[in-house]
Amino acid sequence: MSRRSRGLPRRAFVRSAVAIGGASAFAACLEREADDGPARASVDPDDRPERQHAWNSAVREDDHGNYLLPEHHVLCCLEYVGDGPTEGEREQLEAAFTSLERAYEWGSEGLAFTVGYSPTYFDRFDKDLSEAVDLPQPEALAPIEDPEPDAYDALVHLASDYGQAVVGAEEALAGELEELNGVGVEGTLEGVFDVAERRTGFVGDGLPAAEQANAADVPDSEPVPEDAPLFMGFKSGFRENQASEDRVTIRDGPFEDGTTTHLSKIDLNLHQWYEQDSREQRVAKMFCPAHADEGRLEGAGHNLGDGADVDDCGETAETDARERGVVGHTQKVARVRDGDEPLLLRRDCSSTDGDRAGLHFLSHQRRVADFVATREAMTGADLAGSTAVGSRTNNGILQYLTVRRRANYLVPPRRHRSLPTPNPS
Repeated sequence: MSRRSRGLPRRAFVRSAVAIGGASAFAACLEREADDGPARASVDPDDRPERQHAWNSAVREDDHGNYLLPEHHVLCCLEYVGDGPTEGEREQLEAAFTSLERAYEWGSEGLAFTVGYSPTYFDRFDKDLSEAVDLPQPEALAPIEDPEPDAYDALVHLASDYGQAVVGAEEALAGELEELNGVGVEGTLEGVFDVAERRTGFVGDGLPAAEQANAADVPDSEPVPEDAPLFMGFKSGFRENQASEDRVTIRDGPFEDGTTTHLSKIDLNLHQWYEQDSREQRVAKMFCPAHADEGRLEGAGHNLGDGADVDDCGETAETDARERGVVGHTQKVARVRDGDEPLLLRRDCSSTDGDRAGLHFLSHQRRVADFVATREAMTGADLAGSTAVGSRTNNGILQYLTVRRRANYLVPPRRHRSLPTPNPS
């Protein structure tokens, strides 16, 4: 049964339970998903890919070959409270993560997850991590933003089409369950990591529209389209606008087969987006002016197939800024590529954490520098100043985003995912 056929009321109920979390939420998800639960693992954990970020082969695709992210997301920001790290702690964590892999099939039908470690975590070691991988401390990346850098040690990103899988995984890691999906839990985070912050999100056609009444900064007219997978009303994650998993994978060194993660917590100003701008203006600012002029988008843009069709728009960014007084978000980002391929693999999700409409922007890239370069293109400083395009106004979607938090993580290969050192053997 596909997730779309499960019915929006059920999906919205489960989404609300995931947002709450805890034992009662887990029980509620089990009850609501009793007739259609997550799949038990069919592959031994030892046979899983070394790449933690190898999700594409295990998630659904739409009719155009675009990868569809799992519907429910939980981001557990962790603080190290252990004694070392020690080998005993590594064995404990590995048992915990392996328990999740034995309980659920890898991917949307079960559970996909990554475990990443921050510069703060690696600062406790004498050896400099920069000899192995590019992982700077997070910082503001434009004059118009003032985010607070996260100082957590680690991040566990859980994702599934089933609420019981992500909440159950949380509960198991916290030591609250002895059995998960019929499989015994053999390890937990207890005594090694504390969950310092919990963030939740969702992706899927219809869910943002169902959630808009529960979030501030969305007009009372409830303008989010029913076919939109994200709050801003348009489809994202087109296959041709995403880096491949190979492109974002670290190719050599001790963390070969790993990647890096950038995570931003972003508030959305949807009053301005929907009440100030017409649909044509929104299309121009999200994609490019040519898309608006030519009526290329139908609804949320599912008709664009496997690409947002902005390659030609990237070449006209300066002309559009100068002559049209507006430049599109996707148009700006399209200027940063490695040959024909983007640098980032985005796996972000909408959120109503804190009862605000928001976005947890999560991307994988080989080097954090790749994210920085892409963010600089998105800032569009080279396009602003002499026209109606300002540092925020008419400059893509910058006017509608407020970056609250930033973080960088190294996502090691599976063999080093449990308390790695800067120079693992």
